[in-house]
Amino acid sequence: YQRRVRALILLNQSEMSWVHYTSDSHFPIQNLPYGVFHLKTENADKARCGVAIGEEVLDLKVLQEAGFVLNKSKCFAQNSLNEFMSLGRHVWKQVRAVLTKLLEKDEPTLRDNKELRSKALVKQSDVVLLLPAHIGDYTDFYASIDHATNMGKILRPDEAALKPNWKHLPVGYHGRSSSIVVSGTPIRRPNGQKKPPTSDNPVFGPSVRFDFELEMAFFIGPGNKLGDPISIPSANEHIFGAVLMNDWSARDIQGWEYIPLGPFNGKNLGTTISPWVVTLEALEPFCIKGQTQDPQPLPYLRDEASAHYDIELQVLLKTSSMDKAQVISTSNAKHLYWSWKQMVVHHTSTGCNLRPGDLLGTGTISGPSPNSYGSIMELSWGGQKPFKLSNGESRDWLQDGDEVTLTGVCKGENYNIGFGVASGVVLPSHKLNY
Repeated sequence: YQRRVRALILLNQSEMSWVHYTSDSHFPIQNLPYGVFHLKTENADKARCGVAIGEEVLDLKVLQEAGFVLNKSKCFAQNSLNEFMSLGRHVWKQVRAVLTKLLEKDEPTLRDNKELRSKALVKQSDVVLLLPAHIGDYTDFYASIDHATNMGKILRPDEAALKPNWKHLPVGYHGRSSSIVVSGTPIRRPNGQKKPPTSDNPVFGPSVRFDFELEMAFFIGPGNKLGDPISIPSANEHIFGAVLMNDWSARDIQGWEYIPLGPFNGKNLGTTISPWVVTLEALEPFCIKGQTQDPQPLPYLRDEASAHYDIELQVLLKTSSMDKAQVISTSNAKHLYWSWKQMVVHHTSTGCNLRPGDLLGTGTISGPSPNSYGSIMELSWGGQKPFKLSNGESRDWLQDGDEVTLTGVCKGENYNIGFGVASGVVLPSHKLNY
């Protein structure tokens, strides 16, 4: 009997809410990701917080003013989620429960209040989506063993692919938060200093080895005080939710500059993220055990719990001469060696304080097979093996006019937990007179 009831429920996942959406929607009632928006008819100073449900946006400012959620606060009337992120998981769960109840198929409170419903629900096609948070600090890790191994083989073919420290700690670097942009923002090809292999001296000019990176990133919630590390058992209490991320990379600029202090101008030119933040509560059904970590990490990084996520990821490329984008890579967040929790714990192990709205990236997520490589650096093996596209073109690096789109989805039984897209088109570099 219980199996029959469960089967009937699963057959009607798309009918669980009175808001209509299709069964393949990224944003069913089980998801409810948070974002920041304003209507296309409004100025940016009207931005406020909302939740995606199907093809609609639920205006949280309207619900807050009507007394449904956190009515003693004005956090949803702000142009960022930072204050809400700071309130912690107990508040996030309370708000999620209220929103889920309001949107359930048989709940009349909002469904049958035409005046309130007309104010609270707006079409996604009628809004402008903004960055979901004011990002104070941004750190990018290097947590995929397949990506790190591939990069080692390409850049150091005569050495061990992984550096001695790689399996002992999540390697990372501090990025530039000011150049993080929301999906749909064009990215200009950078000019920079580089040293061609055939030249004895460096030159300055447009990057010719321009690349994307298939990543995910997660936003910090309450964070920690300076001097107080976060432990593995409490790490998830500080992770608000996750987005897709493309950390655009100028490989030739990066290759010349990164010794001895690591990435700088080759990485600070732009980083694209998706606008909807998917919470850990929505991802919980897709939480899985990660791959075995050998050697075993030091005690502060050890975690016996499931802490990885089965999130299917794709990269699509559309050149200026293509009518339709083509999938060029299919990967999965489960390929990460280091978990999000371990990244938080290692980041704060020195007492470094994380703050609400800080963003931590995973690094490129590549899988074990060539069709799962998460960058052109790997797909073309450092430019040595250009790959063919469906229209006959080939790519060893990104060209002007190329549009890169990342997608991500967790596939449940007759429903999805999706991330939408993170996309950007490459603009030509500025022409300089020096």
